[in-house]
Amino acid sequence: MSASMPTKLVPEAAPGVLHGAVGGALRHPLLRPLAALAALLLLDLLLVPGFFRLDIKDGHLYGALVDIVNRAAPLMLAALGMTLVIATRGVDISVGAVVAISGAVAAILIGGKMVVVDGVSQYVSNLPMAWALAAAIGVALLCGAWNGLLVAVLGLQPIIATLILMVAGRGLAQLLTDGQIVTVYYKPFFFIGGGYLFGLPFSLTIALAMFALLTLLMKKTALGLFIQSVGINPVASRLAGIRTAALIFFVYIFCSFCAGLAGLMVASNIRSADANNAGLLLELDAILAVTLGGTSLAGGRFSLVGSVIGALIIQTLTYTIYSLGVPPEVNMVVKAIVVFLVCLSQSPQFRRIFTSDKS
Repeated sequence: MSASMPTKLVPEAAPGVLHGAVGGALRHPLLRPLAALAALLLLDLLLVPGFFRLDIKDGHLYGALVDIVNRAAPLMLAALGMTLVIATRGVDISVGAVVAISGAVAAILIGGKMVVVDGVSQYVSNLPMAWALAAAIGVALLCGAWNGLLVAVLGLQPIIATLILMVAGRGLAQLLTDGQIVTVYYKPFFFIGGGYLFGLPFSLTIALAMFALLTLLMKKTALGLFIQSVGINPVASRLAGIRTAALIFFVYIFCSFCAGLAGLMVASNIRSADANNAGLLLELDAILAVTLGGTSLAGGRFSLVGSVIGALIIQTLTYTIYSLGVPPEVNMVVKAIVVFLVCLSQSPQFRRIFTSDKS
């Protein structure tokens, strides 16, 4: 009797373990964004001819998928920076303006003038490209410091504080470019947004490197825990010894840093600086990508992987709409519906309606 007992316990315990594993997988926060991305890809497979086709030309990969990840790279960067801001109960709606400023500064300083070297005409940069890029990123960092000062030190509401730079920053970019499109002729600059490394877009390499670095910091240091703590309860975090103001100041600087990199990508990709349209409404796409990825708008819980998936969802959705010949205006309507559904999904009152016992 006792000898047969172990053989009876194994088959009885296995279903419970399996059920728990399946239930845990279904409750995983990345399940919904991954399912949404898979549904979009399936729709493209059925309706867009040759969507998954990849070609190799001159050692580079080409195709719809490559085009999506390439165009999603600036949004990935903006979403990574926005993730940390939202995790601390904040928001940064000046991201698009910082993109415009960064691209304008880089384009003006690099430009490109025709010179003759050894009898060959070629374009050279107005200023060494490394200095121009450093200046563009430096201006972006100053924008982040301004936002951080208003929010962390002066205590302004994040949406009001960043609204100031959203308006003034776009105007500053237009003043720098005199309201005109500044064209860049220096070829090495084009590599940032349009070059390839190991067959893949270089812009994607930058975005993935930033994601890897940020993930390493969140997992291997206490930074991720501190950000979560500040997002959940900033007062308790401050009483526990966390330098809350300094941490909030840092996340706004980092968000602008990511936006500055995105601005360089955009300017490099279009080979010019368009202060009127560069980064326009990018902050809204970044917020949407972050929330689609499972980051709580109430602060605390955040997911870097989810934000990257959210950026891919938005870019895939945009590509799908354009490929199907749907008017571009529909894209804004669809994004508005998605925002509405995401907000509903994060509403405790809305969830309580469907989870409450009606018997």
